Amino acid sequence: MPSLLASTAAAAPSAKIPQTTGVRKNGKQWHPIRQAFRPTAGQTPYAKRAAKQAQEAEVKKLETEMKAEKEEDRQRRIQAIKDKRAAKEEKERFERMAQKMHAKRVERLRRREKRNKLLKS
Repeated sequence: MPSLLASTAAAAPSAKIPQTTGVRKNGKQWHPIRQAFRPTAGQTPYAKRAAKQAQEAEVKKLETEMKAEKEEDRQRRIQAIKDKRAAKEEKERFERMAQKMHAKRVERLRRREKRNKLLKS
């Protein structure tokens, strides 16, 4: 029997018993229990902060590269649409001219405009 009491007595201090606070004095039991204010709790060592900043900078660099690539692709698509529309407009213009003029003259004008475009750029 004495060994039984000794084993239960030894087990009792090692087992954590949750501390009960009882009823609050102001009656607001639904509020969470507040912890003590510790102003230095969120501080981290410099090496850890520097590593985090380096990783954030790397992520930001990758993000800007991806955004630039996406914008470049978008601009390429827009330019292709503009070029296609300009070619269509020019083709329609030459068709309208062909209705009024002779076909050989239209071809001559087309070649002349092409030369002028090359000279301008």
